[in-house]
Amino acid sequence: MTEDRVLVQIASYNTNLQAERGLPQDLVDWMAPTLRVSQFLSRDPRAPDIVAVGFQELLPLHMGLSGLSKKVIESRDALILSQIEEHAPNKEKYTLIAKVVNVGVALLVYGRDDGVGKRVQDVQTQWTGCGPAYMGNKGAVGVRFRIPTLNGGVGEVYTFVCAHLTAHTHKLAERINDYHYIVSSLLFPPLPSSPSTEPTTMYSTSHLFFFGDLNFRLASLPIEANLSKAQLEQTLNVLLRDDDSRRELVKLDQLVNERDIKKSIFAGFREGEFWRFKCTYKYKLGEVDKYDLKRAPAWTDRIMYTTYADSPDTPQVSAITNALYTSIPSYTTSDHKPVVSVLLLPPSPQISSLLPPLLRLPSYCTPRIDRHATLKKYTGRSLDRLIGYTWWLLSILGAGSAVVGFGNFILGFGVWSWFKWKDVVDSANSV
Repeated sequence: MTEDRVLVQIASYNTNLQAERGLPQDLVDWMAPTLRVSQFLSRDPRAPDIVAVGFQELLPLHMGLSGLSKKVIESRDALILSQIEEHAPNKEKYTLIAKVVNVGVALLVYGRDDGVGKRVQDVQTQWTGCGPAYMGNKGAVGVRFRIPTLNGGVGEVYTFVCAHLTAHTHKLAERINDYHYIVSSLLFPPLPSSPSTEPTTMYSTSHLFFFGDLNFRLASLPIEANLSKAQLEQTLNVLLRDDDSRRELVKLDQLVNERDIKKSIFAGFREGEFWRFKCTYKYKLGEVDKYDLKRAPAWTDRIMYTTYADSPDTPQVSAITNALYTSIPSYTTSDHKPVVSVLLLPPSPQISSLLPPLLRLPSYCTPRIDRHATLKKYTGRSLDRLIGYTWWLLSILGAGSAVVGFGNFILGFGVWSWFKWKDVVDSANSV
């Protein structure tokens, strides 16, 4: 039976700073894969109980740094909600549980009105930046809430984290540092009924989902040097043509190596078989299936998960059923492809416990809290706003181009200085 198990759909997309131009008006390719999958999960078509949608590079950077995301995120919310409800198999209705944005990283979480949507409690949102000086051009946002049991028990805690980590193949160490900083600084209030007054990390939860443009790359692709463009394209087509050939590339995936072999990152997380779809980055704009050869293809966009029922002794096994994990090639306005996953959670314990069930972590993982996290995040936000407003003003002066705006500012300052100097000289001559 699956009807007593919560069905979660997670979608993530780096929209390449496109703002309102970053999505087509019809989201059915991205929002409706669950409709096909649900028929394998239950006798009747089933809509997801929870839908989480994450974005990275949501809008132009100067607008994001300035905090001018309200119009874009409200437009996204209205469009996503309308599409979920339009394509729900039984015309189910949904409620926005929470939304949170920091610069270009955004997360919206919805719950079905006839279940999770009306039962959800203790909704919390958080954000943190891990760019230069803790700015938000890279970082994470999080949503946490609790769903009590039907018999009045405390129930389970759900935590969703959407992140954007440092780019470029050679910056692996920076990505690892980003992740650990997010763990230590994306802090939530104490758990319900907990005697502690200390903040908690994302790991203090019953179910945890971590997704976004994580920017991990393929190291040392088996490609000969000095190939022509046509030869390089042909080689890549061979490497990525089917499941078997892509499966061979997994051993080169930085995320897999760090998570499963070196155990330096993403402790406790599981993931679906991402090699069953093509690399999600880097595509030519406007193309369904052509890579931009300025960057080696990679699975930069990922969705990972873990639950309290998962054992640290069996890291490759999860009590969560991964019913779908795929990319959406038809989206062509970004150099990334969106990804989507449909996850069936284990049955909820219906005991009247005072504390929610919590994740069991491997012995090598001890999440630590950064005592200066609040100071750092608001230092970063202050710099975000300072740089963002300056950039925005220069863009206005340059009719959309900050570079031209800066040139116009320098020119205007020079003209003003010349006239001031001329006035001083004229005054001196008149004396």
